[in-house]
Amino acid sequence: MNIKKNDTVKILTGKDKGKTGKVLQVLPAEDKVSIEGLNLLIKHMRPSRKGEKGQRIEFPAFIKASNVALICPSCGRQTRVAAKIVAGEKGNKKYRVCKKCQTVIE
Repeated sequence: MNIKKNDTVKILTGKDKGKTGKVLQVLPAEDKVSIEGLNLLIKHMRPSRKGEKGQRIEFPAFIKASNVALICPSCGRQTRVAAKIVAGEKGNKKYRVCKKCQTVIE
């Protein structure tokens, strides 16, 4: 998966299409991401004690990683990601690279 926590992404499909946000959580096994303030769901909570009121909790739901595109921090455009392997002193290191401007994404 090419998307990591704290990346800025743009949603390509669904009710929040075209909006951008920061990735809060990534589930690589399920190929899903959670984005801050987007794809919000509402959960109704019953009161736990007598005399309390119930409440509505909004939380960002997971979205398939294929439905979001990474935004390059240097050029600011949505982009695909390439992998670049660089040989170093301690062995090979793999970097993510923007396909449009060819800069390394950290």
